[in-house]
Amino acid sequence: MSIILCLLAFSSALGSEVKAVPDIVDADTIWAGTTKIRLSGIDAPETDQICLDAGGRTWDCGIEARNKLRAYAGTHAWTCELKGVDLYKRHLGDCKVAGEDVSRWLVRNGWALAFRKYSMAYVADEQFAQQHKLGLWSGAFIAPWDWRHRNPDTVILGSSAVPLHAQRSLLPVVAQPPSPDCAIKGNLKAANQCIYHLPGGKFYNRLSMDRISDRRWFCSTAEAEAAGCRKSKI
Repeated sequence: MSIILCLLAFSSALGSEVKAVPDIVDADTIWAGTTKIRLSGIDAPETDQICLDAGGRTWDCGIEARNKLRAYAGTHAWTCELKGVDLYKRHLGDCKVAGEDVSRWLVRNGWALAFRKYSMAYVADEQFAQQHKLGLWSGAFIAPWDWRHRNPDTVILGSSAVPLHAQRSLLPVVAQPPSPDCAIKGNLKAANQCIYHLPGGKFYNRLSMDRISDRRWFCSTAEAEAAGCRKSKI
């Protein structure tokens, strides 16, 4: 998908409304022109996140969640009301497509969780997805906010029983890119900032991806920059 298919109207002022066909970089972050927007009230899996399906097999749930959102939205324009700015300088937005709340659609279909730390608006939708074993809830997974800092004490979620091997399957480092199209390396602990490295870059092969807490795979430069990273200068 191109960075922007069709920009109908744009304003970056706080509390303003953005109307555009966006570039969907992951299941809760979009670019509308030069404005990066984080969907408010929810948290979706990172594109390098893996989950377990109903049979206990790993699958690329982060990429699938993003692709499901892209398929759902198609080429329709989104209308987003901007509500504030987060730590990564992304605008927080309540977005609708064809009159439907995008965040609610994601949570109700199991492709994101209600971000209770910030909002209780989508808890009922999450309970619906869990009850019907939709999306992430079809098997077992780690909440996105825990995935970013996972460790042996991380809780594994699931709609019913969690497989005994869930921690063994989900906690290890994702040392290989989740797909050939997601090979950008992110170093989140480089001089207290996030730096991304493109294949072929000077430090690309030197950057080990065997550390859970401060390494990320990205599928595009837009995704890396939406996460607050900058490109390596070399």
